[in-house]
Amino acid sequence: MPRDAAPTMPSGVSTSYGQVIEYIQDRLYLASYTHPPNEHTPFPYPPKQQSRSPSKRSSRAQLGPQSTGPKNHPPVYFTIDKNLIYNAFHADFGPLHIGHLYRFAVTLHEVLADPRNTDRGVVFWSDADSRSRANAACILACYMVLIQNWPPHLALAPIAQMDPPCMPFRDAGYSQADYVLNIQDVVYGIWKAKEENLFALKDFCLEEYETFERVEMGDFNWISPHFLAFASPQHQPVHVISPSSPEYAKLPKSVSDVQRSKSLPNPFKNVLSHFVSRNIGLVVRLNSELYSPSYFTALGIQHLDMIFDDGTCPPLSLVRKFVNLAHETITVRKKGIAVHCKAGLGRTGCLIGAYLIYKHGFTANEIIAYMRFMRPGMVVGPQQHWLHLNQGTFREWWHEDTMKEKYAAMVPSTPTRLNKQRLASNGQTFTPPNGSSKRSALGEIESNDHAAPASVQDENLPAPTPGQPRKTSKIYGPSNRHRSTTENEPFVRPDAEVTTIQRHTTNESESEEEFQLRMLARRASRSPVSSTIKDAKRRAVSCTSTTVTATSWNYAGESDVENRTKPKTPSRGSGSGKGDISIGKVRVSPVRRSTEGKTAANGVRKTSGRVGSLGTVSTNAGNKKSS
Repeated sequence: MPRDAAPTMPSGVSTSYGQVIEYIQDRLYLASYTHPPNEHTPFPYPPKQQSRSPSKRSSRAQLGPQSTGPKNHPPVYFTIDKNLIYNAFHADFGPLHIGHLYRFAVTLHEVLADPRNTDRGVVFWSDADSRSRANAACILACYMVLIQNWPPHLALAPIAQMDPPCMPFRDAGYSQADYVLNIQDVVYGIWKAKEENLFALKDFCLEEYETFERVEMGDFNWISPHFLAFASPQHQPVHVISPSSPEYAKLPKSVSDVQRSKSLPNPFKNVLSHFVSRNIGLVVRLNSELYSPSYFTALGIQHLDMIFDDGTCPPLSLVRKFVNLAHETITVRKKGIAVHCKAGLGRTGCLIGAYLIYKHGFTANEIIAYMRFMRPGMVVGPQQHWLHLNQGTFREWWHEDTMKEKYAAMVPSTPTRLNKQRLASNGQTFTPPNGSSKRSALGEIESNDHAAPASVQDENLPAPTPGQPRKTSKIYGPSNRHRSTTENEPFVRPDAEVTTIQRHTTNESESEEEFQLRMLARRASRSPVSSTIKDAKRRAVSCTSTTVTATSWNYAGESDVENRTKPKTPSRGSGSGKGDISIGKVRVSPVRRSTEGKTAANGVRKTSGRVGSLGTVSTNAGNKKSS
């Protein structure tokens, strides 16, 4: 438990006030003091708790030897306040970066491994000011997560005891700090990056990091295995040099040519050499021209300008273009991407952060904290709020793209599986209505405009996102969005599923009563409609008849009907199966009128809702053939 150090000191020695928190029991402590502690600073070990009803085992433990152990020896103190200093841009003070963490871990391991400290507690202390306390607590929690593999909540639990609480970090901008970033954001950010394999300390080179982060050496840092952030090089000329120009022949074409060049400044040399050796395939410039991009293209590195004003936030259309291009460069070309603005902090952090949220699902606070841990000062001012407001959009882009890939893999090249016949509850086949499973691929796609395939539910389809081209999903396509809703709009569907039935007069041998009985028997033989058919929005067959005594039933499209007048097919806009069927005279049966009702003045009866394969009757009355 935390306790204040007692102010009792020998005369002439400054009194040290502070707070001590036990981080690892009997071994590691986090403390802050108003004055540097020394051998006279009392260390408040937690008092022994007396049991109300001690058992024999606890009694024997209390009677054991107490001459050894960390609580019987003065602790060892160490601090990094004077060694690992944050290089502030303005009023920012942290968090400490990955190079600081590496050096802190080395120092801590040396203290713990010293044989003289075996039975002594180790106190990592800092000054009592709010900024030093925040950096000390944050670096220790990050150490526990990255090196000791503690889960974030356990690394953060002791810090919750600090009183007063740690001061939140602020950005490197000159405006008033209005965005809160605390230790928890930093710890969860680097933990998330570790889980996503964005970096590992075993692959970290401290010498390289501390060399190239300096302005005179290039001012660049790796944010992840695929992204590098750097400040804009400055060199004349700044225009694009044509390959046919004599100046192009003087451009360096290899790393050795870069190092031998006498015109290039040293930071630019380091940038070009490092990019070639570390497989950078794309450089994205976000600021105005301060160098010629031909220096990169001559080395085989693609260069692209996505310029927008300093201190502003990029439009989502530009971000989407960058995300698509970066994803292709990483996954297809297997190359790295270097992004820069003038300082390589604000605008650069916007685009790199947007992609890392898109790909790995960071929150805005986590990605800002992680990028500052890798390159201090990234994402400035209102750009912090911009990332926070758009983090959901970037994650939706990833969900949308992955769903499209899955759905594209599920759709066969020749869509024949969707033509399988379904069975009604009584086992009778009723799909497709025209009895044919051979339909064109275009027709199959068109028939799914209003009903998605069985494996894809409407509510599971990703929503459209600004700047994202809609490639596969027809639900959000412009053809559906602008389609007319007029029910009677004529449209010829290439694979129309409406069966046109015509009844033609052949002779006078059948009476009216016989015809009615035969039609009633035909209705009774059909299977009842199921709820699943209604849910699938199957189109019902609307039947009409002429005044006859002997009949002939044919499907539209058969050879003996081709010379007759073809019926109109349902309109695309309505999607309800309504359409005109060619008829002669209309005769309405009294029995049908009483059971189904008359729906229109033209004599077309209300459909029964049953969808079935309708049989054909030969020209001889009574010889019916099942379809």
